[in-house]
Amino acid sequence: MSAQHHRFSVTRTSRALALTAVAASIALLGAGCAAETGGDVNSDYGFSAAEQDADSSITVWVDAAREPIAKAFQEANSDVDVNIETYDGNAGGSGTFQTKIALFDQSGEGWPDVVFSTQQNDASWAAKETNGVQAFAAPLDKGLLSDKFLDGFTDGALDPVTVDDAVYGVRNDLAPNVLWYNQKLLDEFGYEVPTTWEEYEELSDKLAAEHPGYILGSVGDSFVGTYVYYWGAKAPIFQVEGDTFSSDFSDDYSKRMTELLDHMVANGTLVQDSVFSAEFVQKYADKLVAVPGPAWYAGAIFQNPDNLNVPAGVIGAGEPLYWDGDDKVTGNVGGGIWYASSHSKNLDAVAKFMEFAVSSDDAVTLASGLPAYASASDAWLKTQAESGYFVGDFEKNVTLAANSVWDGWGYPSFSPETAYASVVVPGLAAGKTFADLVSDWEAKVKNEAQVQGYTVK
Repeated sequence: MSAQHHRFSVTRTSRALALTAVAASIALLGAGCAAETGGDVNSDYGFSAAEQDADSSITVWVDAAREPIAKAFQEANSDVDVNIETYDGNAGGSGTFQTKIALFDQSGEGWPDVVFSTQQNDASWAAKETNGVQAFAAPLDKGLLSDKFLDGFTDGALDPVTVDDAVYGVRNDLAPNVLWYNQKLLDEFGYEVPTTWEEYEELSDKLAAEHPGYILGSVGDSFVGTYVYYWGAKAPIFQVEGDTFSSDFSDDYSKRMTELLDHMVANGTLVQDSVFSAEFVQKYADKLVAVPGPAWYAGAIFQNPDNLNVPAGVIGAGEPLYWDGDDKVTGNVGGGIWYASSHSKNLDAVAKFMEFAVSSDDAVTLASGLPAYASASDAWLKTQAESGYFVGDFEKNVTLAANSVWDGWGYPSFSPETAYASVVVPGLAAGKTFADLVSDWEAKVKNEAQVQGYTVK
């Protein structure tokens, strides 16, 4: 493992859906007859495993972006019968993963063998027994995956899936935020790359006055407002300590980010179009001067022929923005997780799949963002840096960002994106400001925490 990865400390993406489906399925569980936990602990895996059958097929749930890696495994392992099923990937905190597993728990059958989720908070429920039913997620560090393999992850990458000192998932990718910038436009306008939130705001005033119509980002996606801006600002609006949840929009860091966002929305340099929308591409493909965003913007936004499709030699990844004179920290947007089912009848095939999905050569070539497995990360960074696509020191700055994710953000059993999508997005569209909306936003987040059984502080 490289020295840079030993320094890493790391904690996608559509508008959010409500959690009512999850609540309904949980209520259904309470009314029905659930399959109960039973059987002795299998010493090979460290939990009560189903009777194993090496010829049993495995069912893998993936989102559309991860389907290619599942197919690559299928092609490379003809001895394993793999059923690939696509779903929304739990994007935007939809709750689909939890809802479906709750229904399988009730019926006592039907569980998939491997599940990919874009969210980092699923371990909070998937690693716990529910209504007498064995936890869906299998512990991986009790024998299912080797210590040698697990030690190959970037330091801190498995923190979100470590519950009671056991590892319940493997991280697919790291998603620290950097400042993406268009060097061609900066040179044309005579601007420098901002390094602090204050410089970013100052640049917005210059841009608005001197080049109206050009922008510095969007607040139209639920993941952007939460994970990019407020997390990156060290705003304590989504924190967990044990079974206690807290959210404080009156904190100084929260207030400073609220004021910055309102200022930049008002001067027109932050827009409300989703960065994945056709409207965004049509309006701003040649007018995006800079934007804070995750490492996976590399492939998903800039190099994507269906998105901005920016030519080589234009885009750079700068250091993440931070408050002047404060800690150099940043936020994190996703970094998906692979979960193994404790109910699988072919755990050896499951282990083989999980190792392939994060550490194989295909895991590097098919990655749109920074892989979480250290050797794959090294290879991906080197490939990107040597491609000639990015300007500036891409490898250095992405590495710095991965080492700078603020650890004050929490991982409860629900996503912050749902409240942002239901309160902030429509509120901004109606002409309200962030300052107008933060009270309702905070109340919504706290209500969701209470519904999920947290003590709200």
